[in-house]
Amino acid sequence: MKHEEQANLRVAMENGRQAARGNEQNRFDNLLAEMEETILKLYRREPEESATAMPAAEKTSVEEMPIAAPVDPETLDNAAAIPLSETPDMKTETSAAGNPLAREVGKVIEGDRGPVMKREADRGAAASFHKRVATASFSDSFNNGVTAVRKNLVIVMGFTLFLNILVLAIPIYLFQISDRVLTSRSTDTLIMLTLVIVGAVVIQVVLDAIRRFILMRTAVEVAVQLGAPILSAAARASLNGNGKDYQVLGDLQQLRSFLTSGTLLSFFDAPIAPIFLVAVFFVHPHLGYIVVVSSLILICIAFINQRATAASFAEATNFQSRAMLHLDSMSRNSQIINALAMIPEAVRIWGRDMAGSLRAQVKAQDRNIVFATISKCSRLLTQVTMLGWGAHLAIDGQMTGGMVIAASIIAGRALAPIEGAIEGWNSFIQFRSAFGRIKNLLQTSPLNFERLRLPTPEGRLDVDRILYVPPPNKKVILNGISFTLMPGESLAIIGNSGAGKTTLGKMLVGSILPTSGSVRLDLMDLRNWDQRQFGENIGYLPQDVQLFPGTIKANIARMREDVTDEAIYDAAILADVHELIASFPQGYETVVAGDGAPLSGGQKQRIALARAFFGSPTLVVLDEPNSNLDSQGDAALTKALSHAKKHKITVVTITQRPALLSCVDKIMVLSNGTVTMFGSRATVLEAIARKNKEAGIMPSIEAAE
Repeated sequence: MKHEEQANLRVAMENGRQAARGNEQNRFDNLLAEMEETILKLYRREPEESATAMPAAEKTSVEEMPIAAPVDPETLDNAAAIPLSETPDMKTETSAAGNPLAREVGKVIEGDRGPVMKREADRGAAASFHKRVATASFSDSFNNGVTAVRKNLVIVMGFTLFLNILVLAIPIYLFQISDRVLTSRSTDTLIMLTLVIVGAVVIQVVLDAIRRFILMRTAVEVAVQLGAPILSAAARASLNGNGKDYQVLGDLQQLRSFLTSGTLLSFFDAPIAPIFLVAVFFVHPHLGYIVVVSSLILICIAFINQRATAASFAEATNFQSRAMLHLDSMSRNSQIINALAMIPEAVRIWGRDMAGSLRAQVKAQDRNIVFATISKCSRLLTQVTMLGWGAHLAIDGQMTGGMVIAASIIAGRALAPIEGAIEGWNSFIQFRSAFGRIKNLLQTSPLNFERLRLPTPEGRLDVDRILYVPPPNKKVILNGISFTLMPGESLAIIGNSGAGKTTLGKMLVGSILPTSGSVRLDLMDLRNWDQRQFGENIGYLPQDVQLFPGTIKANIARMREDVTDEAIYDAAILADVHELIASFPQGYETVVAGDGAPLSGGQKQRIALARAFFGSPTLVVLDEPNSNLDSQGDAALTKALSHAKKHKITVVTITQRPALLSCVDKIMVLSNGTVTMFGSRATVLEAIARKNKEAGIMPSIEAAE
């Protein structure tokens, strides 16, 4: 009976444990479901909820938004152990500060390094995050290139060591012939020595060829590793500059040239020079001292040469960069230069910088030649001294004639790397400067930082107190601009010339960054979006329309090769440009030049409009989209804006033509970088009409910017 009671007790305890585990599992499942719902609330807002939860006067600033804390890896594993009574209510919109799991959830997703998954849901459906692998940053590309070069250079250094040891074969051969073969008159010894030396020379030549092959392939590896990252980084960096960052591609060519030059081989040979110096000391200490003194003299010459030529070489490089910028400007404005007969002036400006570059180069090269001549003279005098003093020692019976000749050859080999480094010092200076510019560009590029890939944005745009003061000027271009657009809303920005409309448009698409304040897409600052993802979800039609050399199809597809024809066709239909393209003899395969030829200004603008709508973006910014359009083009643009409204695309239009104002929901009036009016279309137009009536003038819109 006692055993039966014990068995029943064990069964009851086991049932209790199973029930407890079941309850624990249920709590864990509930917790996961609540976490998923919280994620959706954090990264996806319904328009009605956002409109009621965040009125303009109560919007939370960026500084007030909670920042995700680092995640503890054991937090989610131990989540089931958290009692439900102590678990925060994940279904309510609590702040991240009061909800530790909400703080950590962003980091958990960011830490996922799985394969990239395509988001299947349409806009408006449940948001799904993109899994992704960690993308290599530009710093990684730079480090990979340096690592590849370093490995190859170590191999080349090994070949150089063996090669320089084999160089001693010729002096030894001369020494043996002079002191042994000629005195013994032994043909067998001569043949044997000759065969050995021939083998050594062949191996030496082969090793030299191999190290040159390795250096040539190293130069190719550098181009492969750094070419694309440099171009990408330069494209981003040029937004805040004058385009000179593209010249870093020329620096890449400078690196390749130096890697295959004789100057680099001289630098490789320099560490081996002490071996030859020791060999001379073995022949006779007096001769070794002569070589040491000569080496110190050459090193001093090299140091003085560097100090005397560095400034001139830097000045020449600066003038050369300015000349290249003028040349690029002439290329882009060739039609204006020819039409206005500005060729002499353009050549004069370019020639002035080229003359400055040539003057500085001549000055530096003259000094470099002088020091190279002095170093060569020093080396020749050293060999003369070696032969003369060696002959004196031979007369005294301290060494033989063969030893004198061998020591002279070895001394010349010891001094040759130093002389070669002096002659190629210009190449080294240019290489060092080019390497520094490449390193600085890649390690400071805005694209160098890995971003969390967010759900596809819905199109909510928040601009919060942005201020823009472009360096190095102190003039305020934009001051205190704030507004909010919900997904699918449209805004027209109007104002007088110089009001800052175009600058604001560039800021909305991330081309330039505000000095202070923030521009947010779906509540996320533009600076924190993954650049590729952000670009795929916006459209932009700049005031100065530019097309790329290629087909119309490629231009609409933003030069991408991984898109379907259906996506290109949809963009053309959305922009109402399909009929225009169909009228061309080659249709979508029509080839356009860099300046857009053979298209007219209006046709270029309409093709660029289709490019802006490519990929079903959630936000489109149009800067003077009808500046070159005729009445037919205006009608097509109006139709395109209607299509955008239908597809819930948020549109910001910078315009001065009243025809487009009827297509927007809201209007903003800018004046000297500040907002003077903002509201619904009817409200703003009524206020403008009332203001004009009070001023006694006819209602009008300012001329286009």
